[in-house]
Amino acid sequence: MIGLSLAYLRDRALNTALNIILLALGVASLVILLLFSAQLEDRFDRDAQGIDMVVGAKGSPLQLILSSVYHVDIPTGNVPLGTVDLLRRQLGVAEAIPLALGDNFRGYRIVGTEPAYPALLGATLADGRMYQQKMEAVIGAEVAAGTGAGLGQRFIGGHGLSSSENGPKHNEAPFMVVGRLKPTGTVIDRLILTRIDSVWAVHGIEAPHEHEDGEHDHDHDAKGEEHEHEDHDHAALPAGHEGETAEEHAAHLRPAEVTAVLVRFNSPIAAVRLPGFINRQTDLQSAVPAVEISRLLALVGVGLDAVRAFAVLLMITAGLSIFVALLTALKEREGDMAMLRVIGASRAAIIGQVASEGLILAAAGTALGLALGHGVIALAAANFRQLQQLGLDGFSVHPGEALIAGAALAIGLIAALIPAFRVLKSDIAETLANAR
Repeated sequence: MIGLSLAYLRDRALNTALNIILLALGVASLVILLLFSAQLEDRFDRDAQGIDMVVGAKGSPLQLILSSVYHVDIPTGNVPLGTVDLLRRQLGVAEAIPLALGDNFRGYRIVGTEPAYPALLGATLADGRMYQQKMEAVIGAEVAAGTGAGLGQRFIGGHGLSSSENGPKHNEAPFMVVGRLKPTGTVIDRLILTRIDSVWAVHGIEAPHEHEDGEHDHDHDAKGEEHEHEDHDHAALPAGHEGETAEEHAAHLRPAEVTAVLVRFNSPIAAVRLPGFINRQTDLQSAVPAVEISRLLALVGVGLDAVRAFAVLLMITAGLSIFVALLTALKEREGDMAMLRVIGASRAAIIGQVASEGLILAAAGTALGLALGHGVIALAAANFRQLQQLGLDGFSVHPGEALIAGAALAIGLIAALIPAFRVLKSDIAETLANAR
């Protein structure tokens, strides 16, 4: 019966191809939506693991989360370094991890932070060691693969968070790779990690302890070692300030700041008390990743629901098209069906023959739709860096695809069974007489 069904489908090749394409488009649309929403939500959850609150400059809470947790947006600004100590002194705070942003290397963000940050996301070294000295860096797995950087290699960061070959470079302050991280499937795979004072040094900012040491040396030298005091002042000036006196340098000295602070609670009371406390501060705001991402997904979900409804409608339309095509074809083949019944074909055989045509159409449309859906996701991720950064992967399979495939096959089967039962109810003698 399968051979006979394939022969009938080949006989009307154009109609068969159109039905397959129509069903495939519906299946592909649903697969794209499923993979996009599921992978996006999964990536959001993995990247924000262990982060209960983010503290940064006043602005959009969602922007603060996207820039500091997911590293896909521009920061809202900087906050005083003292914010870190302020948070660490609060009851219920288990960890407060500072981040300093501002530069990139070939589009990969350079993040000044502490070793607690990679530990928070479960990152471990593949080779090398963790950064210890200023201007040492540890790179994520995607950075290593994308740049080919190895241990001991030096690189120069570019100003800003997006890649630009013509943008300003910090040639006077190269970094050196001292370690590479194992793949984690989180945002840290595409980051370059270094000490916070490395980021400050690149931008001509003295670390507070360095400035304090300078003041200490100044007091010491004032007691009779004036020439050493002068040498010390000159050496302490950042790049670009070598000609300044200590007084002129103090006037131009930029305060040490951080971009954001990632906070982990050890008490549910802190989750209730701290956000309000932070938001009452003049220059600070708090944002909770779970809340902001829920809002984002809710906004995105409205559009996804509309597209999903259209895709379902497209699949139903494909089912109706298969039904009409089979009904029309069976009207043309009523004589053949009647002859099969005369020579002894059972009712089950007749139904099976017609049903197999619908299932073949549905199976072909489903297979093409699944391949098309995964292909579109893979192509989009390969050509749009933002989508790749969000973790979209066209080669991963979601369990929900089985439901989509089952629904498509059911539509094809139902579309075929209605014409099949109609054939069985027809009068054999009358059909054969009309066929003559």
